[in-house]
Amino acid sequence: MAYKITDECVSCGACVDACPVGAITEGDGKYVIDADTCVECGACAGACPVGAPQE
Repeated sequence: MAYKITDECVSCGACVDACPVGAITEGDGKYVIDADTCVECGACAGACPVGAPQE
C-alpha cells in the first residue's frame, strides 16, 4: 500500500526532495502522494521531521 501524508504535515517540502520517483506534490494545506506513482520506498518518511508520511 502506498504511503499517505497525514494532517501532521507542516508543508516543509522535505518529502518532495526525498522522493526518488516524484510522487509527492503540494496539495491544499499539506503535501499529497500519488498512490499510482509511489514505490513504497519510505524515503519520504525518513526525511520528514514530523513523521507525516505513513504506510
